[in-house]
Amino acid sequence: MKPYDPRRDFSGDARLLQIGAMAALIGMLSTGTAWLLLKAISLFTNLFFFQSLSTAPQSPSAHALGAWVIVVPVIGALVIGLIARYGSEQIRGHGIPEAIEAILFKRSAMSPKVAVLKPLASAIAIGSGGPFGAEGPIIMTGGAVGSLFAQHFHLSDAERKTLLVAGAVAGMTAVFGTPIAALLLAVELLLFELRPRSLLPVAIACAVAGFLRPLLMEAGPLFPQQSPQLPPVALLSCAVAGVLCGAMAWLLSTALYRIEDGFHKLPLHWMWWPALGAVAIGIGGYFQPRALGVGYDVIGDLLQNHLAAGVVATLLAAKAVMWLIALGSGTSGGVLAPLLMLGAGLGTLLAPYLPGGSPAVWPLVFMAATLGGMMRAPIMATVFAYELTHDANALLPVLAASVVAYGFTVITMHRSILTEKIARRGHHIYREYGIDPLERHSVEEVMTAAPVSIDADARVADVLASHFGAAQRHRAYPVTSNGAVLGMLDRATLVQASHAVHVRELYGVNAPIVALRGETCRTVAVRLAVHGLERLPVVADAGSRQLVGVISRSDLVKSSLSLDNEEHRRHRFRRLRLPRSAGG
Repeated sequence: MKPYDPRRDFSGDARLLQIGAMAALIGMLSTGTAWLLLKAISLFTNLFFFQSLSTAPQSPSAHALGAWVIVVPVIGALVIGLIARYGSEQIRGHGIPEAIEAILFKRSAMSPKVAVLKPLASAIAIGSGGPFGAEGPIIMTGGAVGSLFAQHFHLSDAERKTLLVAGAVAGMTAVFGTPIAALLLAVELLLFELRPRSLLPVAIACAVAGFLRPLLMEAGPLFPQQSPQLPPVALLSCAVAGVLCGAMAWLLSTALYRIEDGFHKLPLHWMWWPALGAVAIGIGGYFQPRALGVGYDVIGDLLQNHLAAGVVATLLAAKAVMWLIALGSGTSGGVLAPLLMLGAGLGTLLAPYLPGGSPAVWPLVFMAATLGGMMRAPIMATVFAYELTHDANALLPVLAASVVAYGFTVITMHRSILTEKIARRGHHIYREYGIDPLERHSVEEVMTAAPVSIDADARVADVLASHFGAAQRHRAYPVTSNGAVLGMLDRATLVQASHAVHVRELYGVNAPIVALRGETCRTVAVRLAVHGLERLPVVADAGSRQLVGVISRSDLVKSSLSLDNEEHRRHRFRRLRLPRSAGG
């Protein structure tokens, strides 16, 4: 009968319940933070465009400022420049790259300044007409709330990352009412793992935010609609939509960073760049007032086909130019809402020419495909489109177009609009996930069983002759006393010791560093690295320390290759393939 294997499908313990409870609290805090951010945007919109102190939602397009509207974004941008220079430079940018950078390279630690100044700067930027969305800032702000909470309780790096992401996506849930899409955003963009220790708390935070949202904001989907079911020929149109949206994602991302490079060449301190970018916002807003601000009302009109083609074309051109120049200047604002508008606008323009269904569905399809291609998150984009509209019939065409756009950008773009900014700061992010072979294999599976050992009562001179002479087989051997491990022994240690003493005398009272046969190879690999060791004795249990094997770094390397032998063979073939000689 096979002995009982204590390994589990998932790692987890009662600590997970505690982190889940903390995530629920963070979901509540992030929902409140999102509500405050939206109210702050409305406050600054009324203050800048209507000279009134009110938090009532108001579109800046209804202003009566005339040509003075050109000055309004510049005033807001000057304030943002001052906040960034004398408060915290981390408020610059669109939020998600900064959150990813904090997770991967700053141990998920954010400062209190970011939690306060990021939403303030974003509210000023959007309230003064900036063509941005609120989701990027709330993702970073909610993340800061989760990070500060975790820092207060002195949690581990992994737990702090989990709570940071929980706060970020709970904020997104509160703004858009899309808890499942927010959870998928965490999986595809922020967590960089798929484990219960992170997935469960983040899901709890999204669920809490989803249930609390109707208490603070309007319930239901932001853009409700229902489209007819599409015939099979629509698949061709979905493919076309995916390619076009992928191409637009490439064009927008390339243009954004070209503009950003241009700002870096200016002989001015970066504090003044947002004000220069705001000039484009003001001019564009003067000719196209509906391009100012978040533009949720415009997105709704595009999805419902309430705008003429000529109006849509000029509106999209203005929005794209304003958004690219302003974001490239280093101001504070999000990317999600502008991408939604640009994608929906392209779908509106091309809907009459696409076969296979009602023209009403194509703005939604293009909107989701643009988002999926630009952010490299097609599953999130698909579910996001559904939760925004509750249009079940559009789910399949949205999925098809989003996947095609995703594939297009994967092939044509080295990095996305999110990771390019991080790469320019010297950090590369590899976004492909796979099963870690070191996690799958246990020590018992890869160790050398029944190893040659050294008796602790043997003299050093005898061991040098018998184990480290001309017939030496291994670099080091485990030392045992009645089967219990005392440690590992190599030639360098023996040469420095007196040849007359017994091997036992070379070891103190401290417990040896060992590996347990039921541990994962990942755990042992970390232990070897921390202590700078080449190999460890493997024992049956920590109590008896009975020797059952030896595991080395080469054993771990072999185990990491065993689950990917085919790829390893291809890589080896490429390495060994020689160029042809001139004679063929």
